Amino acid sequence: MRLPNGRIIAAATTALLLTACNNDADTGTGPVAPGAAVISSSITANRTLYKDTVYTLQGFVQVANGATLTIQAGTRIEGDYATVGSSLFITRGARISAIGTAAEPIVFTSSRPVGQRQAGDWGGLIIIGNGIINRTAPVILEGTGTGVSNPSQEYSGGNNNADNSGTLRYVRVEFAGYATATDAELNSFTFAAVGSGTTFEYLESLYGLDDSFEFFGGAVDGKYLVSYESGDDHFDMSEGYQGRLQFLLAYQSAKVVVRPGAGNASNDPQGIENDGCNGTGCATGQNSTPFTTPVVANFTMVGTGAGTDVDATNGGYGAILRRGTGGYYVNGIIARWPKGAIGLRDSTTTKVRIADGIFDLRNVLVVESPSIFTTASGGFVLTDSVARGIVRDGSASTASLFTTFTMPATAPASFDWTPPAGSLAASGGLTTFTGNMATAAGTAVLGTSYRGAAAPGGAKWWAGWTSYAKN
Repeated sequence: MRLPNGRIIAAATTALLLTACNNDADTGTGPVAPGAAVISSSITANRTLYKDTVYTLQGFVQVANGATLTIQAGTRIEGDYATVGSSLFITRGARISAIGTAAEPIVFTSSRPVGQRQAGDWGGLIIIGNGIINRTAPVILEGTGTGVSNPSQEYSGGNNNADNSGTLRYVRVEFAGYATATDAELNSFTFAAVGSGTTFEYLESLYGLDDSFEFFGGAVDGKYLVSYESGDDHFDMSEGYQGRLQFLLAYQSAKVVVRPGAGNASNDPQGIENDGCNGTGCATGQNSTPFTTPVVANFTMVGTGAGTDVDATNGGYGAILRRGTGGYYVNGIIARWPKGAIGLRDSTTTKVRIADGIFDLRNVLVVESPSIFTTASGGFVLTDSVARGIVRDGSASTASLFTTFTMPATAPASFDWTPPAGSLAASGGLTTFTGNMATAAGTAVLGTSYRGAAAPGGAKWWAGWTSYAKN
């Protein structure tokens, strides 16, 4: 056997190392031998996971006590299918350093073989920071607190929106989202009160049961985020989230197939679903502060189209903005959503956000959707949509916007999201932000002359590390 330092040791010694190193007590101070390693208890001291070992999360694993979990590029971590809800929690005060590369992404996936995997096979990746939310304590993270092995995770009471929970770069989470209780699913990526000192770039959620990316408060920024096939919403932001997101891809072909007993996939997945404050702990209802005011720029949201098993009567929107949310949404593409492109809800509060100057929607292209806005459920429309650069082309196809768009999709090569010459997506963007949008965006998000997540002639930033697999 060859250790990571290149030293060769005998088979007998190999067996001893596997026994000594591949267990919960390993603190990451020495090399972990190649093979399979089960992690079934809390990680309370700094630990490193090595790419020559496949790790299995068995149960609700917590990184706690201020520890840092470091994961090498190319490492594979599997959620144990036989131990329901197996998940990885980076708790408040702890950190994760998971820095993959396009050639060697870090992959969290199901322990089941390829061809048998389903949404909800395991729990997901959860990060809890010390950021600020707009609900009063105690607020317990959905999907936790179901028993001794899955203790309650409180994420309220934070006071530092610049908190640092670590770095995720080139990380993929597949077939996650187990429901630990009725209507209490975990998500592929859950970011609860995560601060802006944290780095999130080049992340993919693939075929998860609940939301792909869910942000509860905090102010973490993110770039180059991909969601292929979601059990519910692709991007969900609420409870005072104030981060900045740029270059987002979402694709939905149909309702996902769920592991039996893991929960239920939504009949109306949305591209973006943003809320202000709703329910217990909202001291002033939908006017509770801080307001949800993200910057969401260069997004491509592609839905199922008509005639699928998604319920187009009750849902299936490119974006739902409701319950007092604010925010700035710019340079986007919304295509193939059967109900409509954008639903603006709860007008008494959302209109207030517009009047206050903390809600703006500009330069969005809509194709293959019946309308730009829907007036259902107390919604309203922006009558100045043309002046805002929000347009619907009733004759353009989704496929015409991109270099490659294959239906049905079968592999990553089914997509090249780059706009070809003459594409409607290659132009029409807002290049210069002004006013409150410019202030909120700062230098983290810049305007572009194009709409959507990919630049004409630019880097295919999703290529090489994303996957498109349905089982």
